[in-house]
Amino acid sequence: MAITLSANGRAESSPAPWLTPDLFWAELDAATTSVETPLGALHLGALRFNAHDMIRRAGGKPIRVATKSVRVRSVIDSLLATEGYRGVLAFTLPEAIWLADDIDDVVVGYPTMDRQALRLLASDERLAERITLMVDSVEQLDFIDACLPPNARARIRVCLEFDVAWRTEGPLGTVGVLRSPIYTAADAESFARVIVSRPGFELVGMMAYEAQIAGLVDSVPSRNARSAGMRWLKRRSISELTERRAEAVAAVRRVADLEFVNGGGTGSLESTSADDSVTEIAAGSGLFGGHLFDDYRNFNPAPAASFALSVVRKPREDTATLLGGGWVASGPPGRDRLPRPVWPDGLTMVPREMAGEVQTPLAGRRAAALHPGDRVWFRHTKSGELSEHLNAFSVVDGGAIIDTLPTYRGEGKAFL
Repeated sequence: MAITLSANGRAESSPAPWLTPDLFWAELDAATTSVETPLGALHLGALRFNAHDMIRRAGGKPIRVATKSVRVRSVIDSLLATEGYRGVLAFTLPEAIWLADDIDDVVVGYPTMDRQALRLLASDERLAERITLMVDSVEQLDFIDACLPPNARARIRVCLEFDVAWRTEGPLGTVGVLRSPIYTAADAESFARVIVSRPGFELVGMMAYEAQIAGLVDSVPSRNARSAGMRWLKRRSISELTERRAEAVAAVRRVADLEFVNGGGTGSLESTSADDSVTEIAAGSGLFGGHLFDDYRNFNPAPAASFALSVVRKPREDTATLLGGGWVASGPPGRDRLPRPVWPDGLTMVPREMAGEVQTPLAGRRAAALHPGDRVWFRHTKSGELSEHLNAFSVVDGGAIIDTLPTYRGEGKAFL
């Protein structure tokens, strides 16, 4: 069942109930009291707010749903039924094949070396019309040809990934993620000509994801100087990228009639939408509102997704130990990658244990009042990664569970 995210959906009794934490978390807890832990909850009002705030921030450009940041098929379907969202960015080819049964515009965000999935794609005209693969090297084209030669397969749609990391000559070095080797307009045009000259391929899109803009927090209250530095870095990178990406897109368009140019992410919706060379924006993390986004200056998503764990023991009077909790986010290891206890407030992890796979002790001023059977609510750092730990989310609206939505895991799917 798909939930409704349209703007005319059910109105909240309060415009933003999550702004009153004690009431918000107490309501979630009461609504889900019959559900065993570990449990995940989606607050429909918060999810609806995030979905429409992202549309507003995209400034009229369509948002391609980054499925990696959701991993709940019913939510993906609901987004695609909402004006402002169009198509999905999958993270693996097997996932794309699964989604393409119902979705006719699926771009795979990363190159694939899955021989079995490639053969399935290349031997099915319908799948080949719906799915676009990501490429950034001749070796990837050769790999596809080795799986099934051009004269024995459907024509493969491909998207050229352009690297938009900021390469500085100073001590910063390269700022961004290590993705495509295609960095200049000349690189892009040269590779585009290779693609269109090879039988069995059709160049239909470009992707240019600015992780150093979309993925860096820039307003951490306790780190003012660092936050100011991050904002300076983003401004400089946006300036450099806007010119270089436009040149690359123009160069590729001289070679192929592109259907789309994809850029951006939740953290860069405003700046990416202002780039005339970009036709659509890939985003998804802001939908569930992981606590990573609490420290961005220009937007503040609601905590739509959360999870609860049970207290199972009291090793000391001032400590409560939960079963589970080691749901640590990907990226550079640090405290900012840990789940954050949010209710009851005033709880902290124990430094020598932190978030453990089977137990997470909590201390702090409220720990003494917790007893076995009580529950503690957390927010994950990111978004879709939470879905890998849960079989389903309970959807809460109006103080009650209105639906239960399976995650990819709950549907028996583990793609990466």
